[in-house]
Order: sequence, then structure tokens, then C-alpha cells
Amino acid sequence: MDFVAIDVETANADMASICQIGVAKYISGELAEEWSSLVDPKDYFDSINITIHGITEEDVVGKPTFPELVGQLGSFLNGSVSVSHTHFDRVSISRALTKYGLSDFDTTWLDSALVARRAWQEFARSGYGLANVCNKIGHEFKHHDALEDAKASGRVLLAAIEKTGLDVDAWLKRIKKPIDPASISSGAAIKRAAIKRDGNPEGELYGEVIVFTGSLEIPRKEAADLAASIGCMVAESVTKKTTMLVVGDQDISRLAGKEKSSKHLKAEQFIQKGQNIRIIKESDFKELVRYAEIYA
Repeated sequence: MDFVAIDVETANADMASICQIGVAKYISGELAEEWSSLVDPKDYFDSINITIHGITEEDVVGKPTFPELVGQLGSFLNGSVSVSHTHFDRVSISRALTKYGLSDFDTTWLDSALVARRAWQEFARSGYGLANVCNKIGHEFKHHDALEDAKASGRVLLAAIEKTGLDVDAWLKRIKKPIDPASISSGAAIKRAAIKRDGNPEGELYGEVIVFTGSLEIPRKEAADLAASIGCMVAESVTKKTTMLVVGDQDISRLAGKEKSSKHLKAEQFIQKGQNIRIIKESDFKELVRYAEIYA
């Protein structure tokens, strides 16, 4: 039961804008080492991200940049199984490596959200966010602090191991199989009226409700099909059910994100009221789809 757990926080909707990294190393099922660092992303801080994690541009002044931390991060990840809750953190790491022209880590990724969906029936289709699962297993933590989230992801995996008897290697195989091995997924049930879609119930992000806004590089219908294929329900407008907003890359970069669509602004209003909505750019959404296909 040796593995490392990792989590990151970002400064804005660009998933490469990492401003905090947390790593927890587990040996024989026990927390053996922990490490965290603030990171200067060399990018702007969106107020909505600050609302979520509390990290400001002033906090990272004089802190190391991502390339300056790669060596230390590699000492944890290389040759290890790396656990994150959903693969958003994995994509952030990948995007930051690409941003700086750095080589990928030699690590095997394990998504603790996929583990939770298979270990506990009540999380199979929804409610498998880190806070909910930790509440189930009785683990208290400070959400949206990278180190606290990393340790929590590790605790989720350990709880699933204890519940099922499957070790880390077995879970690496189990997540590639259907949630209910006795059933055969019928694939995405797609409603092709306009942009609305129902998500593939076996998809990695099943339970997410996604909305697209801004000028996308690919046709909106194609984006909706991709989202449905990895489990997302696609909606046309931002509501209290929305969990993810995908914004066109050029809309994110223009004026450092200060010109925002009505959907973008509405999502931020819901976030400020406590709703859990993740805002990402289109190219990062495509990476999420690509990594989901790797898991399949």
C-alpha cells in the first residue's frame, strides 16, 4: 500500500496556472512524508479562484515557479503510483509541464474518485466529490488546501482498500472495468436536440453537469458529444445544477479574463454563494477527454 497523493490549486481558469502543490507519501498504508509549496504561476489571479482557495498574487511573491519545483516533485512522483481525486490535478500537472517544455513524470496515475465510485454504491453515479466521500469515511480536512486535499485523497484510497480488500495494484485494474461488473454499459445516451446531452453512465466524469460558453475552437455540438462520452450531462445554461463551465481559450486570455460572458459571470455568482463549479478553458477540457480515453 505504497503510493503518493497529490493535489494542486490554480490561479485562474488555465489549468497550468498552478499556485499551490501538496503531496502526501504513504508507505504501508501510513502517512510517511508530506510536502507542500506555494507556486508563482507567472500569471494573473482570478478573483473567483481566490474565493475558492484564498491564495492571492501577494502570497506567491518570491515563491518558486513550477520549473523550480519539478525536481522535488519528481522525487515523489517518479517510480510511484500517484493518486489524485478526479484527474483535474493530473491534467494541471501535464499542462504545466507542457507550458514550460518539461518532460513528463514516470508515474502511474490512480483516480481516487473512480475508486470511490466502485467501492461505495451510493457514490456510483453521483456525490463522489472529495468532501462527500471524506464525510462518509469520517475524515475531516480543510478543503481547497492542496496538502489537505492530497492527504484526503490518500485516505479515500486507504478506506476503499480496507472496505474491499483490493490493494493498489488491484485498484489500478478495477477502475478500468464497469462500475457494476455484472452490467454492460449501453454507452452515452445522447439527446441531440440542440446542445443538451445525457452522459455515459460509465464515463469518468458521470454526474458532472457541463456548460460551454465563448468562442470554441471545435463546433459546440462536437464539444457536447465529447463531454457526454466521458459522462457529463451537457446543459445550455448555467443553473444551480451546473458543476463545470468550459470557456473558449481566447475568451480566457483576452484582457486576463476581465471580459466575461453572461454564463461566466453567472457561474461566478453561484460560486460566491457556495456552489461548487469548476471553470476551465477549452484546451484543458480537451485534455480531460484525452486522459479519460486513456483510462477507458
